[in-house]
Amino acid sequence: MKYRYLRYPGGKLKAVTFSYDDGVTADKRLAKLLADRGLRGTFNINSGLWGNNGRITPEEIQEYILRLGHEVAVHGEFHRASGVISTADGIRDVLRCREAMEKAFGRIVRGMAYPDSGITRFTGDHTYADVKTYLTALGITYARTLAGDNDRFDLPCDWHAWMPTAHHNNPAVMDYAAKFLALEDKAGMPPRLFYLWGHSYEFDQRNNWEHMEALCDTLAGKDDTWYATNGEIYAYVKAYEALEFSADDTIVHNPAATDVWFNADGRLYGVKSGETMTI
Repeated sequence: MKYRYLRYPGGKLKAVTFSYDDGVTADKRLAKLLADRGLRGTFNINSGLWGNNGRITPEEIQEYILRLGHEVAVHGEFHRASGVISTADGIRDVLRCREAMEKAFGRIVRGMAYPDSGITRFTGDHTYADVKTYLTALGITYARTLAGDNDRFDLPCDWHAWMPTAHHNNPAVMDYAAKFLALEDKAGMPPRLFYLWGHSYEFDQRNNWEHMEALCDTLAGKDDTWYATNGEIYAYVKAYEALEFSADDTIVHNPAATDVWFNADGRLYGVKSGETMTI
């Protein structure tokens, strides 16, 4: 039996993605900053607040975010912490946000970033298991959490508790980026992901847009790196997991609608959508 490890499209070891919350007007500047460098991200929106108090409108989201190749995800209708509100309120907050965005943008929205304290704090008898159960029932396939900055660059084991690499203001973030960029593909190495999150209004508050520009310049333009949205990464990993192998690992079939790459015992393979091949 071969040791197999996912590789991103084109056989790449590494991926970079961004996740920014609240749908504020500074998102327009951030979305362009990313797109100008070939970077892509996910913008997490509160549908009940858009167009009010510094929040962008659906029309602005379409023009300045979606048109540039980014995606949107649920951030709750009214930005309410999943671990604190009742299950019924949590369901309403997520479902109404998802429905509003799908209606406004004419696309399926299945991702999420937890608003407020999310699943870092619970009150009463609320549990993460309860939250994960209703998110799954509502069709939310992944949800980003926070407060676990690290330089391991792992893909999540639990997609409803997806931990990013770092907040952009983490003092070690440039060191994390340097460590990530220095990684080289070799047998036995799992896929690596650099996942940055934050709020674009923080750059205005701290007057440090140059920090984000420098970080993005550092990460951009690498031949061994796939630049994708959160949802694209989730979908690609699921396509890899759907690969079908013969009992002796010598035949593989790809039933997914996308081509998939993997490393098996140090050798790179690319399996086209619908293809069956010998390895």
